[in-house]
Amino acid sequence: MNTFLNLLGISAVIALVLLPALIGIARELRIDRALREAERGRRTAPPQTADAARPVKAARRPYVRSWARG
Repeated sequence: MNTFLNLLGISAVIALVLLPALIGIARELRIDRALREAERGRRTAPPQTADAARPVKAARRPYVRSWARG
């Protein structure tokens, strides 16, 4: 009975040590899968037509006062 309890205790400690690593691996695989799906979606997106709205370029205003310029 002592041997079984020792084996059970060691198994529980090993499981507690490996659990964060296994969760991290599962999370990384899920993120990789999402990135691959997004990349596939980007490649298969239809090209924009000439009628599509153009992005507006905002004019950058220089700062009137800055701590670096005194």
